Amino acid sequence: MRRALIVLAAALAGFGGHAIAADTDAMAKTVRGFYAAYQTFHPSDGIPGADGRAKYAPYTSASLNALLVQAAGAEDQFVHANKDSPPLIEGDLFSSNFEGATSIKVGACSGDGKTGRCAIDLTYADGKDKPLNWTDTAYLANGADGWRVDDIGYGGNGDFGNKGRMRDTLKMAISEAAD
Repeated sequence: MRRALIVLAAALAGFGGHAIAADTDAMAKTVRGFYAAYQTFHPSDGIPGADGRAKYAPYTSASLNALLVQAAGAEDQFVHANKDSPPLIEGDLFSSNFEGATSIKVGACSGDGKTGRCAIDLTYADGKDKPLNWTDTAYLANGADGWRVDDIGYGGNGDFGNKGRMRDTLKMAISEAAD
């Protein structure tokens, strides 16, 4: 009996490892899809409009998409009220670098079944200056539709890039439009 329990425990432990590997593969697939959509916008600038959000929709969580919709509405409201002001968010929203990324590689992913994260190695090369390399983090949520990008952690250290988290940047823009 004891031997059967040990064999069963070993089998379950092995199954758990395969489930985690499958989850990290699914996370990476979602992030690759997200950045494939991203690359159709290069250079990306500000909050995407409805057409842009539709391209990202298969890869973003419902709550991130709702936040993007809210931020786009706030941006429209701000632009109409402040005709001579620049937009609330300028430059690339989806990476640390203001100019965006020209090369993207999805790195290691990890998670617990409900939330996950993937390292994203990014490069910006304009053909003139030395390429700029940095690593951002894609944060994911696992829901009824599977893994979806829920936030981006900005990991670059450039002077003119985004800092912190993308959700915080969007919330700040929404708040500024309301003021």
